[in-house]
Amino acid sequence: MNPNSVRFLQHQAASLLLYQEVLTGEAGQAFLQLLDTLYRHDKPSACVYAYARWFRALVAQGQSWQDYLIQRLLYDDNPFTHQAQLHPFCDLNPTLVQAAQDDLSALQHLATCGGPTLSQWVRQVTKSDSSLVAIPDHIGEHPLEFGQTWNESLPELAAFHRQRGAGTLAQYHVLRWHESMLEGVAVADPVRLDELAGYESQKAILVQNTQRLLAGEFALHVLLYGSRGTGKSSLVKALVNEYGDRGLRLLEVMKSQLYDLPKISERLRNLPQKFILFVDDLSFEEDDEAFKALKVVLEGSVTARPQNVVVYATSNRRHLIREFFEDRPRPSAADEIHNWDTVEEKLSFSDRFGLTLTFESADQRRYLEIVRHLAGQRRLDLPLEELDAQALQWATRHNGRSGRTARQFIEQLQPQLKTARASDDPWNA
Repeated sequence: MNPNSVRFLQHQAASLLLYQEVLTGEAGQAFLQLLDTLYRHDKPSACVYAYARWFRALVAQGQSWQDYLIQRLLYDDNPFTHQAQLHPFCDLNPTLVQAAQDDLSALQHLATCGGPTLSQWVRQVTKSDSSLVAIPDHIGEHPLEFGQTWNESLPELAAFHRQRGAGTLAQYHVLRWHESMLEGVAVADPVRLDELAGYESQKAILVQNTQRLLAGEFALHVLLYGSRGTGKSSLVKALVNEYGDRGLRLLEVMKSQLYDLPKISERLRNLPQKFILFVDDLSFEEDDEAFKALKVVLEGSVTARPQNVVVYATSNRRHLIREFFEDRPRPSAADEIHNWDTVEEKLSFSDRFGLTLTFESADQRRYLEIVRHLAGQRRLDLPLEELDAQALQWATRHNGRSGRTARQFIEQLQPQLKTARASDDPWNA
């Protein structure tokens, strides 16, 4: 092992101006520690320990060192990636471009020092003839392929960010708001639009509104109101699975976080992606201050409404703010003089959504339509009369007729039919 080679890699890592965060993960930090112990090579056992830490971090993620660096590079959030998602490459600051090119060159040098090289260096330092398992050098599939010289791929990298975004927004289509930060949802609900049946007109209206959002046109905020189990939430979540590749992002906001809605909207305002702020099961108690923050987003304030942000909320209540009989005005010296105005403001809050889509309880016809649709998608081999009979029996014994009940019925029926076919197969006898 040549100490100068190790020192060169240390200088390359230290020279990163924009992409320092690429090496802040566990594997990156273990790599830097390993280089340090190799350069000093005064404690052979420390080299083995550092190599083991680096090896374990990569194996746990099922990645090679090259794959790790490329993934971290693609989804890094830094001044270059931030500007690249907002402006064409030709309009970027030349100083910023040069810094990004230098960083890509440095990262490529680090990537060439993979498992076989490091394991060999450790064996040389420890003067051991025993084999040391090495992670093979390998570059898998990534959304962007780098050429022989990484810094020459910078225009393609900028185009990637222009289309996909930077950081968390590039890596995830579904996000949640957590501690004033955008947090990616690694395993999102995979539901697709073509899986949802029974409410075709509501689906068509919501899809059309979402397409206007994606086209940069004026899109309306939407309240999806109706009975439980009718697929309101699934319909909203299916939109991002359909249009995520076109820049649509779904950001889940809990009711307890509604106070942050104005802050969230301002943060998203100038980004190229289009955002659905998804508030599930929305309702307010009397004098709940959270609805005022939502009102600001729905109606705007002195600040113009962001053109790339809409609110899609679901609720089981047509009037989102609970009203009691005692809320209604009665003659009393202590009563508010214009009490009816307050009541009307509460009752009309849902009207502040530009669209209200109603999802009625499923009757028998709609319920069986959903069941047949799901059974056809999964290619369940069952006579239609028997399918309907079992579906109605399931609804009676369980949660009544709804889209959710239909899905639950199909999910339990599918393995039953599979088991029955296996038992009837003569080759299994």
